[in-house]
Amino acid sequence: MENFSEVVVIGGGPSGSFTALNLAKRGIKVTVFEEHQEIGVPFHCAGHISIRNLKRLGLYPLPENIVENIFWGAKIYSPNGKELTVKFNEPITCTVNRELFDKHIAHLAQKHGAIYYLGTRVKSLVRENGFVRGVKAQQENKTFRVLAKIVVDAEGFPPRMLTEAGIKNSGKRIFVNGIHAEAENIDAELDFVEVFLGKAYAPGFYAWLIPKLDGKAKIGLAVRKGNPEEFLKKLMYRHPVASKRLREARILKKAFHPITIGGVIPRAYSNGFLAVGDAASQVKPTTGGGIILGLNCAKIAADVIQKALNDDDFSAETLMDYQKRIKKLMKFDMKAMLMIRKMLDRIPDKKLDGFIRFCKKFQLENSVKEFSEIDFQGQAILKAIKNPRIFLAMAHFIVASCLPSKN
Repeated sequence: MENFSEVVVIGGGPSGSFTALNLAKRGIKVTVFEEHQEIGVPFHCAGHISIRNLKRLGLYPLPENIVENIFWGAKIYSPNGKELTVKFNEPITCTVNRELFDKHIAHLAQKHGAIYYLGTRVKSLVRENGFVRGVKAQQENKTFRVLAKIVVDAEGFPPRMLTEAGIKNSGKRIFVNGIHAEAENIDAELDFVEVFLGKAYAPGFYAWLIPKLDGKAKIGLAVRKGNPEEFLKKLMYRHPVASKRLREARILKKAFHPITIGGVIPRAYSNGFLAVGDAASQVKPTTGGGIILGLNCAKIAADVIQKALNDDDFSAETLMDYQKRIKKLMKFDMKAMLMIRKMLDRIPDKKLDGFIRFCKKFQLENSVKEFSEIDFQGQAILKAIKNPRIFLAMAHFIVASCLPSKN
């Protein structure tokens, strides 16, 4: 094993591998350390992704075996089971096999020259004169050092390396505890993702049902407090709608994972160091989805790293451009999504039922067909509220979330 690489990436998930891919394409020597023996294992999320934004990133169409289904919209259920169906004019999202998706991006990176070491855990950073100069890693019983000009932390959430890199104020980390499962014997409509709202079933977040073409489905939820597995059982057997879909379901596998929803950390860089993806909380506070945001930030990281290599300057002052560009990309969207998350957390279930009724009454589902942006949600809202019906719905939601409940 060589003891030097221009760039070391910690983590072989989508953000880490996409950083490596964008660097390797430019002829930059990059080495990726993945602690697990296999890329994409264990699985961590449902892999529900915007088709439009995958195309923008040059990753769509994907190989057929990776895409498990495509969706025209969503069925959203209020706590008491009232349904709002949103159908767009074209397929809007897809769900991917996360293991194969992660492997696909890693393979593209390797094809362009990135080097991967699997089953290799980065134990700590190598620091010298206030700069990150590489990593100390362990593979089985062997411990070794690899020096680098820049280290990229893409280890996911919760991250271990930020404090060690000198990033002591990474913001307030707000997160929910999630459970993601795959199940069979599901009764669901293939063209729609289903979303279940309500504090009784997923306090602090929501639950989901994502059907696959093979007859199985991905189901899950996340909660701010409590045991997510117990809440999933409650959803499966007691929710007025979900219980009809899931009562006969047999869970084939499941995984537990925290989801960061507190917004992008205020500083994801230091001397010789950048953080991307979940490690930097580049995740939508509304839905917990982070793949598209993380991939966009990975591209920015590669741009900034290339300039730093060209200038032979790896100081925080130079790498600060990474944070500036991220802020420019998503500052308004992140603020809007944080505001929506806070309102969702405040609104009582009865008012959420009333909001869905209001949307049905004003036929909101007919007004959103042309708005297909689901990742940069602040921009999407600005465009959408020009429609009078959507403006009324947003006003209703804001009032419902702000006014105190009647006892």
